[in-house]
Amino acid sequence: MKNCLVVEDSRLARKELVQMLEEINAFDSIYEAADGAKAKEWLIKVQPEVVFLDIHLPGMTGFDILESLNQIPKVIFTTAYDEYAIKSFDYNAIDYLLKPIKKERLEKAIAKLSLQQASSKTNRSEPHIQQVFVRDGEKCWFVKMNDIRIIESVGNYSRIYFDHNKPLIQRSLNYLEGVLDENTFFRINRQQIINLNYIEKLNTWFTGKLKITLKTGEELEASRRRSNEIKNMFSL
Repeated sequence: MKNCLVVEDSRLARKELVQMLEEINAFDSIYEAADGAKAKEWLIKVQPEVVFLDIHLPGMTGFDILESLNQIPKVIFTTAYDEYAIKSFDYNAIDYLLKPIKKERLEKAIAKLSLQQASSKTNRSEPHIQQVFVRDGEKCWFVKMNDIRIIESVGNYSRIYFDHNKPLIQRSLNYLEGVLDENTFFRINRQQIINLNYIEKLNTWFTGKLKITLKTGEELEASRRRSNEIKNMFSL
């Protein structure tokens, strides 16, 4: 693996983790950050394959860092607070390492990472967002974009619908429309974007607008202009 980033405000804990990573010899380069600002700088500059991320940091939490990113890296959380948020995650992070971190436990986390990379067929040149980090109170998820069925505008925020959850994310609908895969996501009106793979049924109202029924049973209405585009898309 090429590189990783260790984000830890404790100099001693950071150096100990870096030393163990060097001994394991799983990465060509290891970058370090003691706070959120430096972490974001490295994330943008070197785009590490994985981030060993402490939750409690000065200035911003590890969650704040993830929420501010357009592209979410693979994450292995490092924390001394197992009761803080770990059990409320949707277990899509690679792993969680509880401090003090033991070398044997670290090796297992890296093995998980290697296994996931080996089985992944993700195209690294793909420009579209593949997943988003979402926090709702103490609940946190790494949500794959393909699992989102509806994205709805709420001012400068957007509400995303996946499974039985409807949390807000700090991105506007206009922004998301520009970075989502246009072959999967389609804006049906001023307020909503839908995942085309979730469409179950299309019905035309007498006004010419389309009523869209999703596989989850939710019913949405497309604007007249968007209705015509959908009809052309599906050769209706």
